[in-house]
Amino acid sequence: MKLHRAVEQFISLKKSLGFRFRIQGYVLRAFSRAMGKVNVGQVKPAAARSYLDGHGPVTETWVQKWRILRGFYAYAITRGLVHRSPLPRQAPKVASTFTPYIYSEEDLRKLLDAITPERTRSLSPQTMRTLLLLLYGAGLRVSEALNLEDGHVDLEERVLQVQRSKFFKSRIVPIGPKLAKVLSGYALDRPAIRGAHQCFLRTKTGCRLQCSTVGKAFRAVRQAAGVKRTDGSRYQPRLHDLRHSRATHGLLAWYRQGIDLHSLLPQLSAYLGHAELADTQRYLTLTTELRQQANTRFSRYVWGGDRE
Repeated sequence: MKLHRAVEQFISLKKSLGFRFRIQGYVLRAFSRAMGKVNVGQVKPAAARSYLDGHGPVTETWVQKWRILRGFYAYAITRGLVHRSPLPRQAPKVASTFTPYIYSEEDLRKLLDAITPERTRSLSPQTMRTLLLLLYGAGLRVSEALNLEDGHVDLEERVLQVQRSKFFKSRIVPIGPKLAKVLSGYALDRPAIRGAHQCFLRTKTGCRLQCSTVGKAFRAVRQAAGVKRTDGSRYQPRLHDLRHSRATHGLLAWYRQGIDLHSLLPQLSAYLGHAELADTQRYLTLTTELRQQANTRFSRYVWGGDRE
């Protein structure tokens, strides 16, 4: 059987079982194109390794592609399409060096001030402003914000209904009065819907927002605002880092208030839509101020006072 046909059968099977399989499908189809018009059993280990290696250093992306292809070849072997996998038996260990960027309040102000029609292009400045405040104020994933429909936004009760997000989970997200006011103002002055979608956020012409369009507009705004990393990281601040910032700033506020974190961390985990508490801990990047607050809390516990 041709590789591309086996790939399409595998993708169809996964989707029929309820998996979205969007990223996995992209990786598998890219692998099929890279291998050419060959049979499943004709893929050589050197060719498979070349696809995995790409043109840069070994990163988490290498491991992700390897895991996806390993699943495909497990399927191919059970179907008798191949006798063995051409993939490496093990993935290399990759040291995780990526650290999310935590926006300061000054950074957020700079971003909002840098929003202009020339930089947002197909998005109105109001749409970009609303999106940034929504991502930070509600701690949403970018895809969750873009998929919000009118029926999911209850401004009277001040709650958002996030439907079938990551891992097909849904949740209710309460929002504060300031964010509710921003969303209410946007709802009164936004383009009419064009097409069959019911999305809350829309382009200038009323179409559904696309991640690629939003990302390009944000990069222009971020560069104009002068918000950038100076720690030597190869990644510049991202839209998704607004979610990291929301979680970290929330933890910092709890430290300042002397609140029992053990009782509130599960609530933060539920608020962010995480299945496990360990998932939430990845968002709690330690900033200098957060370390200072943690040290102060520890000193009070040990010494019974404000000694640091």
